[in-house]
Amino acid sequence: MKKVKERVTKVILILIVLNVIAIILASFNSIYNNHWLKFRYFEIFSVVVFTIEFITRIKYEKKEYLFSFMGMVDFLAILPFYIPFIIPFDLRFLRIIRVLRVLRVLKLSRYADALNVIGRVMHKKKEQLLSTIFVTMLLILLSSALMYSLENSVQPEVFPNIIATFWWAIATLTTVGYRDVYPITVGGKILSSLVAFLGIGLVALPTGIISSGFLEEIENEKSSDEKIVCPYCEREFKK
Repeated sequence: MKKVKERVTKVILILIVLNVIAIILASFNSIYNNHWLKFRYFEIFSVVVFTIEFITRIKYEKKEYLFSFMGMVDFLAILPFYIPFIIPFDLRFLRIIRVLRVLRVLKLSRYADALNVIGRVMHKKKEQLLSTIFVTMLLILLSSALMYSLENSVQPEVFPNIIATFWWAIATLTTVGYRDVYPITVGGKILSSLVAFLGIGLVALPTGIISSGFLEEIENEKSSDEKIVCPYCEREFKK
């Protein structure tokens, strides 16, 4: 029974990957126009398999599965196929969400341990990370308001309001600099330079917080793995 379950899981994973590849190939008009019937048959076959799997999991795992994250992913994977029969709207792109099922290979012990470490680090450092997010949002709001006041009069179509100026603030703070929206006044250029310098340090903060969390977690694991040998019975005990 266990071997059958493993084989079914492998088949489902292969089918998921093939669906993602099919979605990518279908985005090329030259390929899709020449092989649209094959794409259609493959989609029908995939939806039938995914639907059977979804119903089977509901039957055996019930509410725990239906309202879980993976249950919602499975539901969204088959929903785009059925909706056009009710509403004339194409939602096939949602099938790519199913690629998240590939993450089930992470159930292997060593990968699961790595994910647990990430989860523990994020949980322990959540207050520092939330503080960083708050400061970032505050800086985005402040810099957007200042830039709007400096540039709106000369570039009303580029900086029409503070909300629209958020795009410039985010692109500048992250030092991406798409250059699709940029200031032309002296004051705006000075502000943009200051925000860019602040962004360098601000983007590094979460990285430093998470890195220190990983180092702490590694040290904790090392200390917990250290053993003491009893001088009398020579048995090993954890500290």
